[in-house]
Amino acid sequence: MSRDTGGAYASAYRRSLDDPEGFWLAAAEAIDWITPPTRALDDSAAPLYRWFPDGELNTCFNALDRHVAAGRGAQPAIVHDSPVTGTGRTLSYAELLELTARFAGVLRGLGVGKGDRVVLYLPMVPEAVVAMLACARLGAVHSVVFGGFAAHELAVRIDDARPKVVVAASCGIEPTRTIAYKPLVDAALAEAVHRPDRVVILQRPQLVAELTDGDLDWDAAMATAEPAGCVPVSALDPLYILYTSGTTGPPKGIVRDNGGHAVALRWSMENVYGVRPGEVSWTASDVGWVVGHSYIVYAPLLSGCTSVLYEGKPVGTPDAGAFWRVAAEHRVTMLFTAPTAFRAIKKEDPAGKLRAGHDLSALRGLFLAGERLDPETYRWAGELLGVPVVDNWWQTETGWPIVANPMGLEPHPTRAGSATLPVPGYDVRILDVAGREVAPGVDGAVVLKLPMPPGTLATLWGDDERCIASYLTTYPGYYLSGDGGRKDEDGYVYVMGRTDDVINVAGHRLSTGSMEEVLAGHPDVAECAVIGVADELKGQVPRGLVVLKAGVVREPAEVSAELVRRVRDTIGPVAALRRVDVVAALPKTRSGKILRRTMRDIADGRVVEPPSTIEDSGVLDALRATLTGDVSA
Repeated sequence: MSRDTGGAYASAYRRSLDDPEGFWLAAAEAIDWITPPTRALDDSAAPLYRWFPDGELNTCFNALDRHVAAGRGAQPAIVHDSPVTGTGRTLSYAELLELTARFAGVLRGLGVGKGDRVVLYLPMVPEAVVAMLACARLGAVHSVVFGGFAAHELAVRIDDARPKVVVAASCGIEPTRTIAYKPLVDAALAEAVHRPDRVVILQRPQLVAELTDGDLDWDAAMATAEPAGCVPVSALDPLYILYTSGTTGPPKGIVRDNGGHAVALRWSMENVYGVRPGEVSWTASDVGWVVGHSYIVYAPLLSGCTSVLYEGKPVGTPDAGAFWRVAAEHRVTMLFTAPTAFRAIKKEDPAGKLRAGHDLSALRGLFLAGERLDPETYRWAGELLGVPVVDNWWQTETGWPIVANPMGLEPHPTRAGSATLPVPGYDVRILDVAGREVAPGVDGAVVLKLPMPPGTLATLWGDDERCIASYLTTYPGYYLSGDGGRKDEDGYVYVMGRTDDVINVAGHRLSTGSMEEVLAGHPDVAECAVIGVADELKGQVPRGLVVLKAGVVREPAEVSAELVRRVRDTIGPVAALRRVDVVAALPKTRSGKILRRTMRDIADGRVVEPPSTIEDSGVLDALRATLTGDVSA
């Protein structure tokens, strides 16, 4: 590897692997401890590793109280920008602390204490942040379920987490509809075996829910609650459970600890994202996902930053200029979202005309994660905004970036298709099926050599054995990411997608991600997906689906023929891509991931129920006829 050996990044990365004890104890000094840790790594239960075993702290204290005590009380902590309701609200650190301490008092009055679970079913409102931090204040364990998830999914999570209290809103608000949450909560509780003691309902004026016995009104409870103080917890105690979506069998509840989580996120905010205390960060995601947990709530507040809480969409609230308005209005330093958001903006406004008139001079970087960043979106966003576009790759399980451009530590030149370099603490390797490390440029399984750094999953809720079997058994001594990819000669990492997105065409293993790169490079294509479908002769063949940019008026057959030629010319005849369909939209999860596996299953003739995470099942219904057509065409 010819990576520079003398810079700040290289020095930090080398130390994090050679001396994790010293590296992470130094990073831990940025956290206020009740009992400072004397050692970093505990390997006594390997392959499950734990961090800062003798440390004691309170995460809420580190996110709020210490900043107020240090003079940040008047600084905005949360800026709620809600185009779907036409409202906005700013909470200073002092105000957020007062609300959080009071809601912690509500929970304490309902019998919630250290180690108890609380399920939160809330939209993108400040009270979601208040509820999360109130749980942390008491040493309770929150489990946020994405607002609007189906009743069955909520019931399954209630039965697994066994919460003492459920906190929900009366409704969530989408650009074209209002979703009543209370009937979903009631249906979930009717289905679940476990019975929480109480349900607290936050009434929103757009739709007021009818309360029944056992329900408690948020405002009424807050009016009489006494503020609660911070409860000391072990660094090893759980802070939250976050269930991965789209899994089969019982849900996987990712457990995040208190100590390692606080240290890692505080370190990442400045060193990876380059955001300093007092600056404004905006993560356009949802608190129901890991990106929202880490970079809407915890990392900005642990770092003394201002965090924008956006209740809207990249397009349609009201238009494809929404992101530029929010970034300009709130003087955003760092914007973090998913590539699909920018593809949606690019589709509606290909020339970026709506960017005009918005002062984005405060913006230093655009960070994209959650799915592969195709080179065309990377190019378009960079040219439009004139700031570094930073791909960063990580997972619900890890909680913070595995591979990124370390913008605060030492920015590196970016390369299209690469998330740049392994973040300090992560020993990223590429292995073949036999577990051997492959040469640069060769695709393989992306794995992480154990131990992983602080802040990564401690275990699965109530199931150490399943955690080990799911992630730590395929390649002993390594964490299995489930993604495939490669490194280049300089150590840059290219993650090409889930290993099940590699298809086998007549004995040739081909990455659908590579084909998507080629399709996305066509000037008329807004977004695309390539799936592998069953074929009697070749085993599998690729099928392409593309959505065209707004304003493109061409014969679909003409565009399809050009796309087939592009793939043949770029990858070669071996790619065997013969069919590309122009479609109105691609099915996605609410977090923006394209549902490739679901489309593949439909194309292969399987009976498929839309996953619980789907944003619009109508898109899938509209595609069924296309997907089940003759693949030999």
